[in-house]
This record gives sequence, C-alpha cells and structure tokens, in this order.
Amino acid sequence: MRGYFLRRFLLIVPTFIGITLAVFVIMHFVPGGPVERQIMRFQMANAQGVGTVNRGRVELPEEAVAEITRYYGFDKPVYIRYASWLWKVLHLDLGQSYVYQEPVWNIIKARFPVSLTIGLTGFILSYVICIPLGVMKAVKHGSKFDLVSSVIVFLGYAVPGWALGTLLLVLFGGGSFWDVFPLGGFRSDNWEYLSGWEKIVDQTQHMFLPVLCYMVGEFATLTILTKNALMENMAQDYVRTAFAKGLHKRRVIFVHALRNSLIPLATGLGSVFSLILAGSFLIEKVFNIDGMGYLGYNAILQRDYPVALGILVIGSLLMLIGNIISDVIYAIVDPRIRFR
Repeated sequence: MRGYFLRRFLLIVPTFIGITLAVFVIMHFVPGGPVERQIMRFQMANAQGVGTVNRGRVELPEEAVAEITRYYGFDKPVYIRYASWLWKVLHLDLGQSYVYQEPVWNIIKARFPVSLTIGLTGFILSYVICIPLGVMKAVKHGSKFDLVSSVIVFLGYAVPGWALGTLLLVLFGGGSFWDVFPLGGFRSDNWEYLSGWEKIVDQTQHMFLPVLCYMVGEFATLTILTKNALMENMAQDYVRTAFAKGLHKRRVIFVHALRNSLIPLATGLGSVFSLILAGSFLIEKVFNIDGMGYLGYNAILQRDYPVALGILVIGSLLMLIGNIISDVIYAIVDPRIRFR
C-alpha cells in the first residue's frame, strides 16, 4: 500500500504543478491581468499630472515602474516568482478579487455551504434512485417497463441541465400557470423569521428544481451501469450455484449479485470531494443561486481572474484527492483488490 500511495503522490505532484503553473502564467501575463491593471492605475494617475505623454504614449515615471517590478517580482527569476506564488496558494492566499476587493479565499469559502448542500443532495439522491431503478431494469430486462424507463432516462440525459431548468421555471416557476416553485434563489429573503417547519418547506421548494437538473445528467449513466453490471453478474457461475442450492431469488440478487455489481459505482464516490463545484455554472445562473458555479460564471464575465483561477486551482486539487479516495473505496468494496 505504501508503494501505491507513493506512485499516486508522484503522479499528483507534477499534475498539480502543471495546473498551477498554467494559472500563474495566466495571472501574470494575460491581458487585463493584475500587471495591466496596476499599469492602468498609474495611467489614471497620469491624468492628475503624475506621468508624461510622449508622442501619444503614456510614459510611467521611473518610481512607478520600479514599484510594479518589485511588487510582482520581475526583478527575480521566473522560477522564484512561481515558487513564491505557489507557496501563497498552498496557504490559501489566492490573491485579491478585482470586483469584490476582498481576499479570494474568503469569497470562495462563503459560497461553500450553498454548492455543497445542493451538490451533496443531488449526489445522494442519484445513487438512492438509480441503483434500485437499475436493479428493476435488470430483473425485468426486455419488458415494457425496461423499454419505457430507458426512453425516459436517455431523454433526460440528452437534455442539458440548464435547458431543463429554464423549461421547469417556465412551467412551474413563480408567476407561471402552475405556480409551485419560486423563480430562483437558495432561500427566501425572510428565512430568519420562519419557523423550523417553514424553513424545511422553504428550503425544499428552492432546492427541488436545481437538484433535479443536477441529477438528470447522471440518471442514464448510473442506471444503465447498474443494470449492465447486475446482468453480467447474474450470468456468473456463483449465481447459478446459489440458485441451484435453492436460495430465494431476492437473496441471490440483493445479497450475492448486487454487491459485486456495485463495484463500478463505488469508484464514483470519491468525487464527493469535488461537490463544492457540483453541476454546472449555468444551472446556478439559471436559478440565480449564489454558489460556486454562479461565482465562477460572474468571475469569467467580469474578468475577475483571481476568483476564476482560484476556483480552478481548488477544483483541480479536490479532483486529484477524489481519485485517491475512489481507489481506496474500490479496494474496500472489492476484497480482491490489493495495493502494491
């Protein structure tokens, strides 16, 4: 096991360095980045008589150029600048937001509970619904139920979550013919003044449509994967032996065959660490939910590079950690797997 984690670590480190190096280059040299913004500040100060104009070009004073060079470390080798920036990232110092004028980590941290709640709810419901549905489809393979459910599942898979969200808001959102759910948001404005039961109802109404849109994309994958895995195990010798011993059909399916059929699904459990960035930027935009997706969407439109790239770095790190967790879960579910 020690050798496995060592190999994984040796794979994660260069991957993370490559991602952060790309972010570092974008942060420092992309048009509209922090260096250009700093120059624009001095150019604005030029209008007040700080700089000079030579043939239509704004020339910054030497002290301004020296300040920019010293602040961004252009007087040092690029690898030292990158190492210094990476050290700050590892300490969750992701810079200052251009729009909010606050530390990026504080802005991202404030959106964690919203996206995590919606993402975790959709994640759990997907497995709770799709596994029994996949079992029923495997048991009733070729029946009318199998055909109709397959059509519905793949129809939902073909529709993007954000497009489905728009349709659901038109049909069931506030002000529509069926006024069942609010038009958007994570909670009502008067949340603090609601009773305990009213808070549960209000939260459910606000989360129902977004969670449904998050889940629709995973329905086909999880359901068909469960069905195919179960059908494959039902054809194995150990299942036929269990039937030959006179075991009840339900016991054979749910105790023997289903456990081995869940092994492929268990590998996806590690992605729970990336649920902070669950779903799509567009889904949170459609439902006006102030979570990580909506924050990233606005950061891209407003060219708020520190926030957008900070989300990228955190998401990449969580995905790398999730891959290791998936392998560990895979080994726990399947005793035949051994780390070497």
